[in-house]
Amino acid sequence: MAMTEQTPCFPMSNHTKERVTMTKMTLENFYSNLITQHEEREFRQKRLEKAMEEEGLRDEEKRMRRSAHARKETEFLRLKRTRLGLEDFESLKVIGRGAFGEVRLVQKKDTGHVYAMKILRKTDMLEKEQVGHIRAERDILVEADSLWVVKMFYSFQDKLNLYLIMEFLPGGDMMTLLMKKDTLTEEETQFYIAETVLAIDSIHQLGFIHRDIKPDNLLLDSKGHVKLSDFGLCTGLKKAHRTDFYRNLNHSLPSDFNFQNMNSKRKAETWKRNRRQLAFSTVGTPDYIAPEVFLQTGYNKLCDWWSLGVIMYEMLIGYPPFCSETPQETYKKVMNWKETLIFPPEVPISEKAKDLILRFCCEWEQRIGAPGVEEIKTNPFFEGVDWEHIRERPAAIPIEIKSIDDTSNFDEFPDSDILKPMGAVSNHPESEFKNKDWVFINYTYKRFEGLTARGALPSFIKPRK
Repeated sequence: MAMTEQTPCFPMSNHTKERVTMTKMTLENFYSNLITQHEEREFRQKRLEKAMEEEGLRDEEKRMRRSAHARKETEFLRLKRTRLGLEDFESLKVIGRGAFGEVRLVQKKDTGHVYAMKILRKTDMLEKEQVGHIRAERDILVEADSLWVVKMFYSFQDKLNLYLIMEFLPGGDMMTLLMKKDTLTEEETQFYIAETVLAIDSIHQLGFIHRDIKPDNLLLDSKGHVKLSDFGLCTGLKKAHRTDFYRNLNHSLPSDFNFQNMNSKRKAETWKRNRRQLAFSTVGTPDYIAPEVFLQTGYNKLCDWWSLGVIMYEMLIGYPPFCSETPQETYKKVMNWKETLIFPPEVPISEKAKDLILRFCCEWEQRIGAPGVEEIKTNPFFEGVDWEHIRERPAAIPIEIKSIDDTSNFDEFPDSDILKPMGAVSNHPESEFKNKDWVFINYTYKRFEGLTARGALPSFIKPRK
């Protein structure tokens, strides 16, 4: 009787496993995108029909509106198939820089529209194992289609970098505003904190926790209203979110004694002098992070309300409550907040304001907002706030904008080499990261409103011949 030989079974190599995973992800994303595109198209059609009914249009007007909408949908499908790349944008100016990337003011060449382009090196994301955070940033911005969140129009990639094309908000950020002023009045503070409450609540309703609420991430639009940014783009990249960095206090550290003996005015001056440097460093600052986040025993969306309390304190006092000469000292103060959260007598604020800060910065179980955002909105500090129409009313501090590309509310930054070929700026061979590129599958995104919008070129841009 013939013996049948069994084929020996060899374990799959890591290379094969990666190829299998890549194929699986590619197929899943392809069909998932098809379903999503169909659902979004149906949603846009239903939204159009509802709007026409509410406007009470005649049948002929409805027919014309449907026809125009169908042309837009056709154009959207055509434009989605075109490959968007760096060559479609003209870089105008660097307007922001962090430890792992930068933000540039750019102009889309075919429409003349101005955007803020976030650029991140893939090598940094892979080295620091931050692919998950970058994916979270992109996914949240796709889903959070809200007036309170900075809008993303496109995302794409090339061999070197990831790119997020966002709306440009010429008002700058809250950090810059606070550095320009010693303190804000209670009326101004009420306005900005109220708007930030609504902004934070809008992402909580989507099931997201920001985890990195700080003045740097509160952007101001052309009218001075608040929008949230940086959903994971910087969170986790900085050592500020690694508890072990602060717990490692065995090495010699500068004493915080001198800082503690400063009066409020000198504390504010020292804080503002060091603040910009902290914002752009890999260490960052733990000033705004809730203590339960550092404990790593679990936390929920209430950690965002703690951060808002710290920002409110800074607006009224001139510096955050736990600021110190070193991040390690700040961490110790945050963890020991029951003793370190004090109000300087030389900077008087109302009892209502003090009470709300203490309701934000307390044990998470007792923190205001635990039952829901209505508990915050009905707090006495917000008496007189028109929550329904606050965004339509004038901002507490008007923003002066001279043109749509006005960058006067941003710092000056020298140009960088982030767009140069990798070999010119890195010791890592490109092949080292080439096989890992599959982790960025499905990063590309195009928003319907962005691709179908057309308008006249801004006045500062000369038409191309």
